[in-house]
Amino acid sequence: MKVMLVHNRCRSDGPSGENRVVDQESEALAEAGHSVIRFGRDSDEIESWSLTQKALLPAKLVWNRGSRHDLAAALREHKPDVVHLHNTFPLLGDTVLYACRDMRVPVVATIHNYRLGCTGGTFFRDGALCHDCAGGALLPGVTHGCYRGSRTASAPLALSIGVHRRAWRSLVSAYVFISASQRDLLRGVGLPEGRLFVRHNLIPRWAAPQARRQPIVVYAGRLAEVKGVRLLMDAWDRYLSLAGDAGLRLVIAGKGPLEDEVAGWAATRPSVELAGFVSGERSRELMSAARAVLVPSIWEEPFGLVVVEAMAAGTAPIAAQRGSFTELITDGVDGALFTAADPAALASVIGDVEARPQTYEAYGQRARETYEHRFNPEHSIKHLLEIYNFAISNPAPGPGKPGHDEDQSMRGI
Repeated sequence: MKVMLVHNRCRSDGPSGENRVVDQESEALAEAGHSVIRFGRDSDEIESWSLTQKALLPAKLVWNRGSRHDLAAALREHKPDVVHLHNTFPLLGDTVLYACRDMRVPVVATIHNYRLGCTGGTFFRDGALCHDCAGGALLPGVTHGCYRGSRTASAPLALSIGVHRRAWRSLVSAYVFISASQRDLLRGVGLPEGRLFVRHNLIPRWAAPQARRQPIVVYAGRLAEVKGVRLLMDAWDRYLSLAGDAGLRLVIAGKGPLEDEVAGWAATRPSVELAGFVSGERSRELMSAARAVLVPSIWEEPFGLVVVEAMAAGTAPIAAQRGSFTELITDGVDGALFTAADPAALASVIGDVEARPQTYEAYGQRARETYEHRFNPEHSIKHLLEIYNFAISNPAPGPGKPGHDEDQSMRGI
């Protein structure tokens, strides 16, 4: 099968789960004998733009003629059987859907976040969950400045979501949600039920762990509020107050907007080690040597790559009882769940890791079994190909009669 992967790469100055998923699926498809063509843009390009180019970006968020034209040319040249669409924000834009419609190529879209129903893409605002737009509303996202805390930045993004919502409902042949909880939260967008699939992200198989477990717990991810980094720091301090001389060390791997705050906090706590932004190989080494991997996110994660990576490493994941984590982890079997947004609950679990290392070793062994049973890459690629074949056999109906344009109001843009 010939597959064109369409993806706007996220910035390289921090961990990007979306980029990793696209790269890993591309490699797995190629290894399985399929032809993969990559089409996309890279958000790093923006750094080199002139002030004028940057000023014009909001308009392109709403209507990007260049992307539509360029993708149409690529489709004519390569003639793929199917387009697998990932991220379109901010440089590709949703006009790529019309190029696929014009060239009669079926689209499979993996939905990585909540942007179809939330201007900020997270259903999270002012430190708490927010579902004001889950039913399809867009104005609250502008009123609250949900994108980058700015009404000015949020307005064109909300407008883009509204302008292209009809296309998202009618020009995609199959929608891939990365968890059932994500699918359920986005039901208010009105996507056609018969075309919705749940398929977890592909996580490559890791070699069976060889490293001896050390008395450490690991956090690996972006250093950002929604990831629960402040919650983690609070929980670790609570653990230290109960443990006295800490029996565990905390290793934090990653970078992000809270780097300076985390560094200042860690500087006065000898039990905390900052590893910085590490390679995939180093991340695997850290997870494989740990007693547990901590995933304290305070938003409703659509998936949670680190949870399944920990499972692949044979290490027990510990995550908030929220979002996709409750369908990935069986509490007390292959990992542990704690009450979401509760630092005392996380501190209690960390103390349990110290007190019962053999229990968490057993969780890790069962986590590896869970990975092989539910998340192994061969099954994942087989499921993806089944979705591709569905899309090819059941093309999207389109917005109306042949030749009907996408939105008359946009002709002058």
